[in-house]
Amino acid sequence: MAGQANLSTKIAVLHFQGSANTDEQIELLGHTVHIQHIGCDGDLAAMSAQIEALDGQVTAVALTGIAKTLQLGKAKVAHPTSAPLFEIAQQTPVVDGAGVRAAMERWAVRLAAEAQPGIWSRKRVLMAPGLNHNGLAQALEQYADSVHYGDPLVYFALPPVPGVGSTETLARVAEPTLNQLRAYPFRRLFPQAGTTSRPRSPKLFDWADILAGDMGGIRRYAPPQLKRKVVVVESATEEDVADLRQRGVSAIVTTMPPLGHELAHLGAAVFEACLVAIRPDKTAALTENTYLNLMAQMNWKPGIKFLQPEEAGINKFAFVIHPLSPRFIYTHPKFRWTRYLPERLVERVAAYLPPMYGSRITGIESPSTGQKIEGYLLYIGGTPRELMRRDPAFVYRRLIRASRMAERFGARLMGLGAFTSVVGDAGITVAQKADIAITSGNSLTVAATLETAKQAVVKMGNNLDEAHEGKVMVIGATGSIGSVCSRLLAQAVPNIVLVAPRPEKLIALKQTIEEETPNAVVTLSTTADDYVGNCDLIVTTTTALNTRIIDITKCKPGAVICDIARPPDITEEEAALRPDVLVIESGEILLPGKPNFGMDIGLPPGVAYACLAETALLALDGRFEDYTLGRNIEIERVKEIYRLYKKHGLELSGIRSHDHFLTDEDLAKKRALADELRNDPAKLADVQRLAQAALPAKGGRKMGKGRGNGRITTIAAGAGAAVVAAVAGLLFWRKNKPGESK
Repeated sequence: MAGQANLSTKIAVLHFQGSANTDEQIELLGHTVHIQHIGCDGDLAAMSAQIEALDGQVTAVALTGIAKTLQLGKAKVAHPTSAPLFEIAQQTPVVDGAGVRAAMERWAVRLAAEAQPGIWSRKRVLMAPGLNHNGLAQALEQYADSVHYGDPLVYFALPPVPGVGSTETLARVAEPTLNQLRAYPFRRLFPQAGTTSRPRSPKLFDWADILAGDMGGIRRYAPPQLKRKVVVVESATEEDVADLRQRGVSAIVTTMPPLGHELAHLGAAVFEACLVAIRPDKTAALTENTYLNLMAQMNWKPGIKFLQPEEAGINKFAFVIHPLSPRFIYTHPKFRWTRYLPERLVERVAAYLPPMYGSRITGIESPSTGQKIEGYLLYIGGTPRELMRRDPAFVYRRLIRASRMAERFGARLMGLGAFTSVVGDAGITVAQKADIAITSGNSLTVAATLETAKQAVVKMGNNLDEAHEGKVMVIGATGSIGSVCSRLLAQAVPNIVLVAPRPEKLIALKQTIEEETPNAVVTLSTTADDYVGNCDLIVTTTTALNTRIIDITKCKPGAVICDIARPPDITEEEAALRPDVLVIESGEILLPGKPNFGMDIGLPPGVAYACLAETALLALDGRFEDYTLGRNIEIERVKEIYRLYKKHGLELSGIRSHDHFLTDEDLAKKRALADELRNDPAKLADVQRLAQAALPAKGGRKMGKGRGNGRITTIAAGAGAAVVAAVAGLLFWRKNKPGESK
C-alpha cells in the first residue's frame, strides 16, 4: 500500500474467515480508495482487537463473513455474537454490507436483464441461501417463474418436501427459522467452499435454472454437475470461476460493481465501506438514502461472464410443431402405447396435452457473421383437424404457455409451425400476450415457395414470362400466404387465376393486384376445376381438411403443383395418377453450419421447413421482433427476409415431393412424359380418363371409428394408384416400342 495514502480514502476489510493480509486500491466516482485486507482466522477476539486498533486510523471498517442482523423475507433478528463488534469503534464507522446489499442486488438484476434479455425470464430460482438476500430474491421474483428458498436445505440438511422453502410459506416460517439461525456460529451461517460431512440432496439444485445467494454455500453444497445453470452472487474470485466452470455452469453474474474487473471481486461490505469513505458529508447518517445518492452517480454494469465458450454469445429461438395426423402421435416415444386405442380418442385427448419439450437444435452458424444460434422444438398435441375445429382461444392458451417455456430456455423468439400459424388471427393474439417475439415464418415460406416453383417450372420445360403466355393459379389466394404469393406472381406472370371461396375477398385482392401491377390479367373463381387444365403452375395454400381442392387428373401435361398446405392437398396416391405432373412441396431450406435437430423432423440432415428456417434466420440476424403475423403478409417483409436469406448463406435444399427429394434424372423422366403427352392429345385423353376412374374419394382421408377403416382406405387408394400407374406405363410402352419413331 502507498505510504502517503490520505486517511480519508483508506478503509480496512476484516475477513472473519481467512488469514491472508493484502492491500489494493480502486477507483470509485473519481476517488482513489486504498483497501487493507486483514484475515482473522475465524477468531472474534482477534477481529475485536483489529477494530479497536483501526479506530480513527481508517475512514471505514468492513466486516465480511459475519452479519449484525439476520433477515429472511420481512423477518429480522439481531445476531447476539456480532452485535458488540459494531459498538467497539468510537470514530470509524463499521459496516457489514447490509446498507447497500438489497439496493445493489435489485439494481444488478435489472441491469443484467437489459444487458442479456431473457437471462431471468420464466426461470426457476433456488436461493442458496435466501438469508440476507431479500433484495435479490424480490428482484428475481419479478422475472422468474418460481423462486424457492434453499435455506432449509443449506442450514438444516432437510430433504426437498412440497411447500417447504416456497415463497407461500416464507412469512409463516421465517421468524422461527431465524430464531434457530441466530444461535448458529458464523462459519455455519456463511459457509466457505469445500466438502461437507452432511451432503445435501441434489434435487433442488437440479430443478433450478438459477442458483442465487452466497458463493461459499453454493460451492459447498451444490452437486458436482451444474450444467447450464446461472450463478448469481455478490462477487467471485478466480478460484470460484474455475470451480464453477468445471461443474458446467453456464454463466456467473455478480451484483456488486466490477470496479475495473470482469466480475466483482469485492462484496457488499467492502462496497459499503467505500461509499462511507467517499461520501461528501462525513457526518451524514449511514443509511440507504445516503448511499443511494452516491450510487445514482455510478455508470456501471453487473459482471456477466459466460464460462463455457460454446454457450457464449449464442442467440436462442424456439419453434412450435404439432402432429399432422394421429400417425405422428403413435410414433412419438412417449405415446407409442396409444396405437392400441381408438384413433379418434387418441386424437381428441392429445389436443389437451400441455406443451412439451421436443429437442434442442444446435450447430447453426452464419458464414458471413459467425453468429451461432440454438433452438428448441416444442410440441403441442393437436392435429390440424383438432386445431381447426376448436375455438382459437384453446390454441392460443397452449401457444402462450409454449412461449413461457421457450423463455425459460432462454429463447427470445418463437416460430409457429404448420396450423398453429393460421389459427384465429394468425399469431397476433399470441404475440400480444407473449413476452418474446413471435413469427409465423410465412414470409420465408412465400420466398422459398416462389423460388422453388420457378426452378421446377423451368425443369419441366415451361416458361411463365409474358412472351410465352404462361398462366398461374393460386388456390387459397385470399389467405395470408396465398395473397402475397398472388401479388408477387402477378408481377412476373402475365395471367393469374385466383381461387378462394369468398367472392368479396377475391374482388378486393384483384383490385389490389391491378393497382400494383396494371398490366396483370387477373381471373377470379371460387373453384379450381374450370381453369386448372390451362395452368403451368398451381400454388395451393389452403387449410381445408377432407376436401378435394384440385383434380390433378385435369392438369395440363408438365404442370407444376406447389403444395404448401399441411397436410398436403395432393396425396401421394393422387400424384401417382399423373406421373407427368410435378407435385412439389414448399421450398425446404438448407441451414448454414452443421445443424443437428436432435430428432427426426422428416427431412435430410441440416434441412428445415421454411417457417422454421425463418425463425432461425431472424435469430441469426439478431432480429428479436414480431416479424410475420396476421393474414396480410407485407411484400417488403418477404423481400427483406430473402435478403437475410442470402446474407447468412441459406440455400434451397432441392425439389421435394411427398417426403422425397427428386433427382435431375427423376425430373427428366417427368419432363419426357410431359413432352410426349403435349404432342399426343389422344394419349393424354387416355391417361386422364384412366386417372379419373381411379381417383379415390376424398372422404377416404376421413378417419373411421378405429384405425382399421383408415388403413383399408389408404391401401385401396394406393392400390388404385398403382394400377393406373401401371396401365399408363403400358400405354407409353405400347405406343413407343424400342426402335419405333414417335
